[in-house]
Parts: sequence; C-alpha cells; structure tokens
Amino acid sequence: MAKEEQKKGKPGKAAQVEVPKAGPEAPRHSAKERPRLRVRFEKELAGTLMKELDLKNPAAVPRLNKIVVNMGVGEATQNAKVLDPAVNELGQITGQKPVITRAKKSIAAFKVREGMPIGAMVTLRGDRMYEFFDRLVSIVLPRVRDFRGVSTKSFDGRGNYTLGLHDQLIFPEIDYAKVDKLKGMNVTIVTTARTDDQGRVLLKHLGMPFRA
Repeated sequence: MAKEEQKKGKPGKAAQVEVPKAGPEAPRHSAKERPRLRVRFEKELAGTLMKELDLKNPAAVPRLNKIVVNMGVGEATQNAKVLDPAVNELGQITGQKPVITRAKKSIAAFKVREGMPIGAMVTLRGDRMYEFFDRLVSIVLPRVRDFRGVSTKSFDGRGNYTLGLHDQLIFPEIDYAKVDKLKGMNVTIVTTARTDDQGRVLLKHLGMPFRA
C-alpha cells in the first residue's frame, strides 16, 4: 500500500514540470519569442547608448521602466456607464485589463466628488511595454494625419516623456464602426534616465520620431 501511495504521488511532480512558467527554474523565452525591440535594445542599443552617453557602468544605461496609458472620460461623473467603452477600447489597444481611475479630491465647479470614476488607465511593463512602444512608433504615430514628428519639449525634467493623442482611431485594433465617441489619451513613458537629455537620446534610439 505504501508503494502504491508513493506512485500515486508522483504525477503531482510531473504536473509541475509540464507548466514550467510557474516553477522557480522556468526557462527564459527565446530571442524569437521576445519582443523585437527588447532584443534589439539588449543586444545593440544598450552598448550604443553606453558609448554615446560616455557611461562607465552598464547599469547606468537609461532604459524603459514602464508606460502608463491614461484615458480620461469626464462624462463618467454624470453617467458611469460611459466608462465601459473606454475600458474596452483601452484594453484592446494595450492588450491588458485597465483599471478605473477615480477623482482624488472634490471639485465643486465641475460637480466632481472625491472617489468618482473619471477614466481608465493601464500600466505596461516588461514585454508588453516594449511591444506597445514598438507599435506606437512604427504603426500608430505614422497614421496621424499630417504627422511631422512629436515635440521634444514634453519631458518632465527627470527623463520621462508624455505624449497626448487626440483619439483612439489611430490604433489599428480599434474598429471605427464600433466607436461611439472619440476619446483622447495620454501616454507617459517612464524611463530610468537621470536627465531629459538622456531620456531624449534613449527614446530617439528606440525609434521615437521627434520633430526636427
């Protein structure tokens, strides 16, 4: 009986091996499976930035930290249901489930009370962050009418960059026929750069089409 019980216990270990992602010894993704921009940064751009910025320590090379996509919906203060399309569209654009953003304080003039839902937000990290940035600079921005590049003046003084987009239709994931209303959004690219100059050099090498 003891031997039979031991045999019955073995499939549990085998099941863990079948799902390597959950185990501590999970293998890393191959270069083919990882986002092309992330692979290019690690193999090529990191070294280029280190030389261009005259950095001695590889750990000091600026890199992407996270990307926050925020879609404000002012009408939600009067009707919370208008948030549903925004959440759905933001999820399609980013490939990640958005969270509802709420007012941090009450503003009587706008009839806004603290805690009211006012929009949706997604924070991207890792592979999804690189995939989104790649699509943003190579597919989405070129779809903007009369696009001539983005401003170099939208840095915050600490190497982070915020880009405002007028509507969601420039994203190919959005079906024009199903859009009830145009919604703008802000895309904040948070980097590990120590200065705006470092942040500008990083984003330029990653493909951000800055205005000449």
